[in-house]
Amino acid sequence: MYAIVRAGGRQEKVSVGDVLIIDKVSGEAGASIDLTPLLLVDGSTVTSDADQLAKATVKAEVVKPAKGPKITIIKYKNKTGYRRRQGHRQHLTQVKVTAIEV
Repeated sequence: MYAIVRAGGRQEKVSVGDVLIIDKVSGEAGASIDLTPLLLVDGSTVTSDADQLAKATVKAEVVKPAKGPKITIIKYKNKTGYRRRQGHRQHLTQVKVTAIEV
């Protein structure tokens, strides 16, 4: 059984035991969070009806906070001496899917 869930503005395909990286969510390591299911697939049964999906839950456990790769932003204008350098690392959260309940 697997599910397509909305996690941090993106859609992820998850099954029980999967570890994935999503946008930062509040909560300490070990905290439980619920992910919004968009589609459930159990063998040949596909559930996409909004009423049935409202009853379904995908539970995940926060494993640890994480950071994305370093991105370097450089601004430069020719002949004026203007030069700016900036870095950024996105804050993320590593979660483990613990249950998919219908």
